[in-house]
Formats: sequence, C-alpha cells, structure tokens
Amino acid sequence: MKSILLIGISHFGALLAKQLHNLGHEVLAVDRDEARINAILPLVTDAQIGDSTNEAFLRTLGIGNFDVCIVAIGSDFQNSLETTSLLKELGGKLVVSLADREVQAKFLLRNGADEVINPEAQIAEWAAIRYASSHILDYISLDDGHAIYEVSVPKEWIGKSVGQIDIRKRYGINIMAIRQNGKMNLSVSSETILTEHITMMVLGERKAVQKCFKI
Repeated sequence: MKSILLIGISHFGALLAKQLHNLGHEVLAVDRDEARINAILPLVTDAQIGDSTNEAFLRTLGIGNFDVCIVAIGSDFQNSLETTSLLKELGGKLVVSLADREVQAKFLLRNGADEVINPEAQIAEWAAIRYASSHILDYISLDDGHAIYEVSVPKEWIGKSVGQIDIRKRYGINIMAIRQNGKMNLSVSSETILTEHITMMVLGERKAVQKCFKI
C-alpha cells in the first residue's frame, strides 16, 4: 500500500482515484472545485479544496510524506507546470504529471516531473497495435524496443508443441505463460501443446513480434 497525493480531479483524475482505491492505496485528493471534491470523497482516504499553485497550501499537506505525487490537471497547463515544480521543490519523492502533447511533456520533465504520462497517446498506441493485428490481444511496453504481448495462437500452430514451433530460436521470442479460461499458467515447457482455447504471453523485440505474427 502506498500513500498518494492526487492533484486534479478531472475525468482522468477521478478514474485514477477509483482504480487506486480498488487497489487499496491511501489517496489524498486535491482540487479547486468543491463539487469535484465532494463527488470523489467516497473513493479516497481524504480530500481537500485548495490551490495547488499556492506554496503555503502545499506545505500544509506534507509533500515529503507521500510515496507518489500525481499531477492530473488537464485543463490548465500553466497550473500543472507550476504545481509540478513546487512539488519537487517541497520534497516530492516521485512526481508524475499529466501531459496532452509532447512539448508539454518536455517542459514538465525540465521543471521537476520525474515521469510524464500522456493517456491519449498511450491509448492510441495500444489501440493501433491491438486492432491492426489478428493475433495481438494486449501488450505492455517495456522500452522502445521490447514489449510483452498477449497473443492468440495462429491456426498453423494449433495442436503443435512449444518445442515444435520453436519461436525462441527462429525469432528470439520467449513464451512466458499461457492463459486458459481466465487462468494464467506459468509452467510452460517445450512439451506444452498449443490449442485454440489459449492465449500466450510472449516477450520479445517489437520487430521480431511483428514479423512472427505478421502484424
């Protein structure tokens, strides 16, 4: 469980607060809008109405006590930039800020953000990979060159063993696990038989996966 300061309860901020609540984290939500604060109260540990660009107000929150500070101010980039800078100056351990464009991300990183998230860009990338292929069901990016993909079993592989298809030798791709009926099985060996009822979790270079699964 982590202690998280969430500043900005816009649509994205509210969704984030809900997910953090479901995961059991302690969340202090901050926003200027009283209506937003009242609406989010059931989903957070505490909530305060306040101006995050006001240094005196931020000091009262004890910034250094939070494991993560998330700036989810989506409507006013100037406020987001000022808030990000102040959080770092006041001892924020990990400051994560929301950006709509690449240029915003660059400014935020230069002014105190440890990490920047761009939800629209990330969802667009995920959707492009997911729906441009007949096999890719989900993926997690690890770096610019590697990712973990959940893939369906190509028709020509059905009934064959992992050893027979040997994608590790042919493409440098590792089958990490298989999922069947919603259950994950990490015990994958060369004798594991691939069927149409399973999906595979594979790790590899993006180019190799694209070539292997004809993305």
